[in-house]
Amino acid sequence: MDERQKAWELVCTYTHNVNLRRHMLAVEAAMRAYARRFGADEDMWGLVGLLHDFDYEQHPEVAPDGHPNTGAPILRAHGYDETIVRAILSHATEVTGVQRESLMEHTLYAVDELTGLITAVALVRPSKDIRDVTVKSVKNKWKDRAFAAGVNRTEIEAGAAAIGMELWEHVEVVLRAMQEIAAELGLDGTARD
Repeated sequence: MDERQKAWELVCTYTHNVNLRRHMLAVEAAMRAYARRFGADEDMWGLVGLLHDFDYEQHPEVAPDGHPNTGAPILRAHGYDETIVRAILSHATEVTGVQRESLMEHTLYAVDELTGLITAVALVRPSKDIRDVTVKSVKNKWKDRAFAAGVNRTEIEAGAAAIGMELWEHVEVVLRAMQEIAAELGLDGTARD
């Protein structure tokens, strides 16, 4: 079994919520896109994205005794490289104490919240198809602070800056990555009301 399949099985064992699984797939796609852009290890970056919230459903409190701290020993027990574990811990520095240092760690932080905003934009479109979303449509919703109010826009801006990306170029990279896997994300227009 390849590493990606092994990671997906771990995700499915710990996460039954389809939308949370889809979030992890979106982050995986964004991480892979950035790994290609930065000339980094696409498989490793993809694993970080896919696994970053695998323990969240069972431990939804972002806390010292919750997510993502609870997942780290599980990942280690499954033989994941410490580089992957550290990157996942770094996306919640406030409770793990693990400061983001590597480009991979900064990128995970940069894409995590943004995938949620882009998903929300796709879901309010009549087609419910992410392939109909443009950077301009994300920009329009960005300005409306009541829209997807739980999405931390300050984090997205800080994340983009940390990886040296202009905000709207960053949105475009993540949006394109998500569009490539529209069906896996349930955002291909087939689930319309």
